[in-house]
Amino acid sequence: MKRPIFARMYTRVRPAMDREGAAEHRRRLLAGAVGHVVEVGAGDGGNFAHYPAEVVRVLAVEPEPYLRAQAFRSAATAPVPVEVVEGTAERLPAADASADVVVVSLVLCSVRDQQVALAEALRVLRPGGELRFYEHVAADGGRLETAQRLADATVWSLFAGGCHLHRDTAAAIEAAGFVIEEIDRFDFPAGQPNPARPHILGRARSAVVGPVV
Repeated sequence: MKRPIFARMYTRVRPAMDREGAAEHRRRLLAGAVGHVVEVGAGDGGNFAHYPAEVVRVLAVEPEPYLRAQAFRSAATAPVPVEVVEGTAERLPAADASADVVVVSLVLCSVRDQQVALAEALRVLRPGGELRFYEHVAADGGRLETAQRLADATVWSLFAGGCHLHRDTAAAIEAAGFVIEEIDRFDFPAGQPNPARPHILGRARSAVVGPVV
């Protein structure tokens, strides 16, 4: 899945967004994670530096070649072992029930089918495992929602790497069979005319939890 223009733009913008507060969001996203992790849509590896020592291994899945190459470089300095592999959210290169945690970070806006991607997350999670999510989402009414719908219907996805602004990702997570245990809703960047500013950050588990393996 080649998106070379978007990939190069993202690698330039991402460090600036981290300095403005996204790095703290990433830290919160990953705090307390343990064991084996599958990170879906790892991008250029912006999350890698924030994994806690209790994480045994990260399987970082990234379909875009340029971003994957950048992720390889980031993996070399990560505080935990990170293996970067090619793959998509809809077809993760991981075995059933092989992950303690699945991480989706600014990726569910751009997958082709959220339900297929979330079903894959559920497949690779062990019983009792966690879904950690950090995503920008649909606005709840007003001019911002109108702007999101208009952008989605025109050029936004074309120029933003397949991103869709107006997705109710929290509802999609619940519809996929997860129970959201913690969710924070906030605007980022706050106070700016950015149609992607509504965000969610939180944790979820499978609605049907068996004995932890």
